[in-house]
Amino acid sequence: MAKPLMAKATAVWLVDNTTISFKQIADFVGMHELEIQGIADGDVATGVKGFDPVANNQLTQEEIDSAEGNPLHKLKIKFYAAAAGEEKRRGPRYTPLSKRQDRPNSILWLVKFHPELSDGQIAKLVGTTKPTIQSIRERTHWNISNMQPIDPVALGLCKQSELDSIVQKAAAKKAAEGGVMSDDERRKLVSTEQSLGMDTEPKMPSGIEGLESFTLGGGNARPSSTNPIADADSFFNLPDADQDDDEDEDARG
Repeated sequence: MAKPLMAKATAVWLVDNTTISFKQIADFVGMHELEIQGIADGDVATGVKGFDPVANNQLTQEEIDSAEGNPLHKLKIKFYAAAAGEEKRRGPRYTPLSKRQDRPNSILWLVKFHPELSDGQIAKLVGTTKPTIQSIRERTHWNISNMQPIDPVALGLCKQSELDSIVQKAAAKKAAEGGVMSDDERRKLVSTEQSLGMDTEPKMPSGIEGLESFTLGGGNARPSSTNPIADADSFFNLPDADQDDDEDEDARG
């Protein structure tokens, strides 16, 4: 059974504010009954301030009333549906047999879209081995030609919160080491709102800056402060149409 936060302080509060038996309190907080007796006698937890389990959503008043009315009633900690399954996992991750065949596809996805993750982080996230990850990185895996990158969250191999957390840690570590990230890596490490709010990078090469101060005319480029934009005739250096007709008549004559 899950134990309350600050077990000793919770026991102090229950001893001081309820008539629940020492045995019931001991079972609830995970302590020995003699320790609870010592708290009541002032020999144990001297100076410890009581921690109200009702105000901190660990117990309900109805549960306390039931325990006070029935010495055999066992206190039950308040259940949080949203916190179910979010306890910190210890030891290697267990992957069901039905999903183990999907692990290579998830590893390929992580290697492709999150290259900042280390082999150890990927192994911990999806429950695999470093040699398997290395073979997929080097594309020497026996089934690499038939593999497709698939999000491990979509496959149910990890939670989105776990993936986000490990990516943030990898990004922070790379930044601390002074690593240079590519544009693709930066886009993956920021949210959509942050990405849309970024300044647009200039598209004009810096090598042509200053050419706007020149105008073209007569086949030569020359600076102009009064006429920054050349007209079409001077740009193409086209001869006048009447002048062409006079030159043709002179040639025939």
